[in-house]
Amino acid sequence: MLILHTSDWHLGRSFHGTGLLEAQREILGQMAATVRDRGVDLVLVSGDVYDRALPAADAVEVLDRALAELVTAGAAVVLTSGNHDSAIRLGFGGHLMGASGVHFRTRMDQVTAPVVLEDPDGGLVAVYGVPYLEPRHAGQVWEVEPNHTAVTAEAVRRIREDAAARFGGQEQEQKVAVVAMAHLFAAGGAGSDSERDIGAEAPENHVLKNQVPENPAREDQTGQADCASEELLVGTLGQVPVPVFEGIDYVALGHLHGRQRMAETVRYSGSPLPYSFSEANHTKGGLLVRTAGGAVTGVETVDWSAGRKLAVLRGRIEDLLANPDHAWAEDRWCQITVTDPARPPQAYRRLKERFDGLLNFVLDPDVGATAVTSTYAARLAAATSDLEVCTGFVEHVRQRPASASETALLTAALAESRAALEDEAGAA
Repeated sequence: MLILHTSDWHLGRSFHGTGLLEAQREILGQMAATVRDRGVDLVLVSGDVYDRALPAADAVEVLDRALAELVTAGAAVVLTSGNHDSAIRLGFGGHLMGASGVHFRTRMDQVTAPVVLEDPDGGLVAVYGVPYLEPRHAGQVWEVEPNHTAVTAEAVRRIREDAAARFGGQEQEQKVAVVAMAHLFAAGGAGSDSERDIGAEAPENHVLKNQVPENPAREDQTGQADCASEELLVGTLGQVPVPVFEGIDYVALGHLHGRQRMAETVRYSGSPLPYSFSEANHTKGGLLVRTAGGAVTGVETVDWSAGRKLAVLRGRIEDLLANPDHAWAEDRWCQITVTDPARPPQAYRRLKERFDGLLNFVLDPDVGATAVTSTYAARLAAATSDLEVCTGFVEHVRQRPASASETALLTAALAESRAALEDEAGAA
């Protein structure tokens, strides 16, 4: 069987105020083409199908069309809810759609309700979908500690127990590959700026007993990371150690947007599109997982690209405007950081003329040897005139001295203020 592992579609998301729905339609069309061209039997979507709990109507329409195209292309589909999704809304109509090959797993009680499929290459494939588990709620229901590690471990324990009871009998002649889907932050994973923190409620510096930090995720320019170590630091209880998944043949993870390998059969597919400038160097796509005879026999990447690519530039404004080496970024969505010691006039407008896809403009002055050694309060106290107070404020806010025209405007404003005060005093 050939399985396409995806996650984090985030349908309806915008990027710095720019809608992404057309790019999402395009990427889902490429996904359906992969299903047709490669003969994919099963598509997994490991959470965050939508970007919001109450998705816009056009995002719902995109999902409806995408699922129809995937099924028409010849694949069954299993979707789980993520922390961005409304589990109730996403799972609506699930019983009816299951009959057409689209299976939703959005409730805790569905953890032990696998989607079981015949493997064309022998045996069975049992897909257990674990929706995003809110620790306080899941911990109370399952009577375990209210943290991500404990509730995930309990879900996996229930999966192992169900698989043993369902497929472990002597009468079971066909071997079974057990696949689990989960939406969480695995310890050692490399995050990006576009992911919502799911461990913010957890205390800091929690380390599991007998776990030590070793070989953290190392993400390369393709967005791949290797986290094969079995001993991983849990920075907060929001992170789940990889050994929790021992005994599962393949774990299809969602939540982190960079494609990465936590262990040989524990992986993140990453998001199909970049959703932050920290993902500018990611190669986006999914993972193709092959099974046969009740075992995973291989994993390979599949790459997609849609919409404008991203560019991250940094430097002095004159270099950014004139250097031909930056021409590659002119047709991309851009984040540009200007490092001039003093804020250049009309910097955003000038950069926008060359880079019309400028979405995020950042000022980060490289003050170097000219760094201010006194505090603003000290400089304010040392001012000898009202004009020095005003020009000092301009310099403090803009990180450059007030220009001649600004100084002239401030001088005129102060003169008018003094004249107005004198008139009021005379009238009194």
